[in-house]
Formats: sequence, C-alpha cells, structure tokens
Amino acid sequence: MPPRVSPMAVEPPTSQARDMTHDPVLVIGGTGKTGRRVTARLQANGTPVRVASRSGATRFDWLDETTWNAALTGVAAAYIVPLDSANRTGALVRRAVDLGVTRLVLLSSRGVDTVGYFGTEDLAGEGHLAGEAALRASSADWTILRPGWFAQNFSAEPFLSPILRGELRLPTADGAATFIDVEDIAEIAVAALTTDDRTHIGQTYELSGPRPLTIAEALAEISAVTGHQARHVPVTVENFIAELVEQGAPAAEAEIWASALLPIRDGLEARVSDGVRRALGREPRDFTDYVTAAAAAGAWRASEKDPG
Repeated sequence: MPPRVSPMAVEPPTSQARDMTHDPVLVIGGTGKTGRRVTARLQANGTPVRVASRSGATRFDWLDETTWNAALTGVAAAYIVPLDSANRTGALVRRAVDLGVTRLVLLSSRGVDTVGYFGTEDLAGEGHLAGEAALRASSADWTILRPGWFAQNFSAEPFLSPILRGELRLPTADGAATFIDVEDIAEIAVAALTTDDRTHIGQTYELSGPRPLTIAEALAEISAVTGHQARHVPVTVENFIAELVEQGAPAAEAEIWASALLPIRDGLEARVSDGVRRALGREPRDFTDYVTAAAAAGAWRASEKDPG
C-alpha cells in the first residue's frame, strides 16, 4: 500500500474561495476520452488548466497518495475521472477539500443507483456510487455527470481494432443504447467547472444521446459514412472476458468491461435521458453527427490510431 500522508502535510483550506478566473482547473484523467476534451475546451476559453496523469507534467497516480497534494494544491476546481478498478474517489475528495478546492465535477455512470444494473457483481457501479456519496457529503460545490455508453468507444479501444478487422464481438445480444457523444459530456463539465452562477451546483445529470441504436445499427451508420464494413457478433460474457484476456487485457479490467456492457444486453441503456437538455438547453448530439466528425478525423482508417 502507498504510504499514508501525515495530516500535517495537508495545507489548511484558504479563508477565501479560490479565484475561479485565475487559479487553474485540475483535470484528472486529462489524457482520456473526456479529460482531453475538457482540457481543450478550458484552454480554448482561456481558463488555466493543470492536466494530471501518471506520466504528465503534473504527476498523479490514483494508487500513490503522495502524488495527490502537488496536483491539488492551488487549484480552483477539479474534474475527476475515477479509477474503475479501485475505490479511491472518496479519499481524493476529502484531500481536495482539505487543500481548499471549492468546486468538484465527477464523472460517474448512468445506472449506479439501480441495484443489479451492472449484473449481480455490480463491478462497474460500486466505486462510482461510493464516489458520488463522498462528493455529496463534502463541503465543496459539486456536480455529478452520469453518462451512458460513449459514442467514442467505436473510434477507440477496445472497439476500434475489432471494427478495423471487420468483426466486433460483444456480449450485448440485440440490445440497444443511446450512445452519448463525449463532446456533450465535456461541454457540460466545463460549464459546471467555470460558470460563475450556481446553475450546475448540486446537480446530477444523467446523460444520453437522442435515440437508441443496437451495435449492428451503429456499425451500419459507420459503414454508411466511411464505407468500412464491420459486423456485430454476439458472444457470451465468459467468451468476451476470455478473448480480452487473450489479447492482453488484465482479467479485472476485462470483467469490468463485461459488467459495463450488461445494461445494453438487458435493454437498460435504450432509454433517452434529459441531462444534456437540462444542462445545455439543447438536444444531445446525434450518433450520425459523431460518426461524420470522427470519420473526418480519420477514425476508421487503419493507419490512424485512437482518434476517439
């Protein structure tokens, strides 16, 4: 286990709220699907950004608490992408508040408050729900984002390589999902991190796209725009996990992916949520718009890698 940090190493909160204009916003997970888009939007509107990752200029490791203070000290707000394989969000929230961070936006997941949503083991939901509880119990201004399945999973791993090979094997049967464009998530996150008024404070936004699509229908939309043909092959959960492990994925990570896919198979991801409309005052971006933009960026060209 990482060494415990002495309470004396934690600076007391400032007596005044952080300056949301001049103090930087911390993006934890700043190189991931949502984090890099949040970072780009913050930079575009002139907000100072501190990107934290295990290998970046600001080193941050969820499993090494000695890296947390340097990342959190002096920031006005933080965007938190939790670590699925370890329940560390609560500890981070408490440290952030101790260091004077006054606004927190947490990336959670749709369905975490529904028993059995991710199967009997609930591997994908327990950590998110605990993180949400820690956020609500804190003294920080908070916003929780609960997106469903990302549209961008089709242009990034672990979906991208199988699609390029022409066959996407998933344990989703003929279930459908209202895939959410990650650009919508990033836009809401930035609004919640930077808006001067309290519009988004204390809000939990459940986020989805505007219409349900099966995996086969999603692949057909990609084919219609790009000409690249790929088919969906339904497989069992056990085979899906075994195939991911055979490809080099850690068993725990493969099990989390399988658990997260179960709501599609069970028809739970097909509903349309109102979070984008509540947060932004408009309808969510359509899957076709995502495919068009991703294709223009070279998403499904064999020579391009992970443009999602």
